[in-house]
Amino acid sequence: MSRRLLGVAITATLAVTLTGCGSGGSGSDNALEIWIRQAPDSDSAKTAVKLADAFTKASGVKTKVVALFDDFETKLNQQAAQKKLPDIVINDTAQLGNMHSQGWLREIDKASLAGGDKLSDRAWQAATGADGKFYGTPFSAQAFALIVRKDWREKVGMEPPKSWDDLAKLAQAFTQKDPDGNGKADTAGFVIPAGTKRGYASWYASSYIYGNGGDFIKGTGGGHFQATVNDPKTVEAVQYLQDQFCKAKTVNPGAVSNDTTVTHEVFEKGQGGIYLVGPYVLARFVKSIGTDKIEVLPLPKGPTGGPGTLGEGENVYLMAGSDQQDAQKKFAEFAISPEGQKIGMNKDANGAIVRLPVNTQVDMAGERQDPRWKVFQDAYANAVYAPPVPNWAPIRQDSADSINAVWADCSANVKTAMDQLNTKLTQELQSQKAS
Repeated sequence: MSRRLLGVAITATLAVTLTGCGSGGSGSDNALEIWIRQAPDSDSAKTAVKLADAFTKASGVKTKVVALFDDFETKLNQQAAQKKLPDIVINDTAQLGNMHSQGWLREIDKASLAGGDKLSDRAWQAATGADGKFYGTPFSAQAFALIVRKDWREKVGMEPPKSWDDLAKLAQAFTQKDPDGNGKADTAGFVIPAGTKRGYASWYASSYIYGNGGDFIKGTGGGHFQATVNDPKTVEAVQYLQDQFCKAKTVNPGAVSNDTTVTHEVFEKGQGGIYLVGPYVLARFVKSIGTDKIEVLPLPKGPTGGPGTLGEGENVYLMAGSDQQDAQKKFAEFAISPEGQKIGMNKDANGAIVRLPVNTQVDMAGERQDPRWKVFQDAYANAVYAPPVPNWAPIRQDSADSINAVWADCSANVKTAMDQLNTKLTQELQSQKAS
């Protein structure tokens, strides 16, 4: 499908009016085409349009927003094959290596980017390639915390967890003590997106791994890395989670096949009460579950390390081959400006595309009144981003496959599986010339 036809098809599904009307990358009508990984009919897509409209008003540059969620990278690959990449892509920080390795990204001159010096150093880390150069502009950051059914916790008479042992006991109480009071054994402690799609199993486990002082790989200097996923601290974290699946049986049924879309719904339906997740669903859960029924708590540090949590977010990527390089840069500068960041934050409403602002001049408390956001902001101080290997995607996917397998098969030995994964990650680093 050509990009023009693809854009028309997507635009027709959006529940919002998109600005511009042409295929930006081909430059037929000088509309800057902006792709963002969000569901087409979502509040987040509407926020993206607000951002683009504000940019158009400020700059005079016409824009067209294309919101896609499923198979986002596959569709980008299709566009690349036709040499019709969009002008701008707003996508996960962890996708930088994958896109850069395919030659899709323009290098960012941080010094010449207006407002670039106002962005946090930690956010710039997630825009850095394996060669130490910048290939994205930081746009949004996030760390992870526990969204917990407060009403359930109070009913079972337990305090907020301060250790992994406390957390396991809370999950057990949610599973065994009928916290919703319906007289049925139909609740779980943990809800987990433990499937392999897009590497979700390792994505979820990483906060426990980092929170226990473990890691998947470690830098050894000079752009070289070593696999460390069989380190005792990493093994301990994966073992802890396997125990929840297999011994305590406190994880929602079917979790090993679920992605985040399904897991959000599992939590909303009251099928489980502890969800380690990013801040992007807070407003949604406040609306769907009730603000008095949920609380946000930090993930306790592990027994032999931490604290730590997965750090990620989105970058604004300036795509190669665009005939609108000046407009690309102007959009990036607007997106990171206080005005752009505040539009993306969307205050306390659902649909934020800036979770935690990367611009240090933006006061999050001044934009959002819900104090639960601060738990995520505090967690970001110890956030760990994916390392700047040439391509993180296969490392995350290989890790997800192995971690999912030990959660799905209770007879699997975690240490053995992590030893085997370590060998596989070593081979992957060698293939990327990063070992």
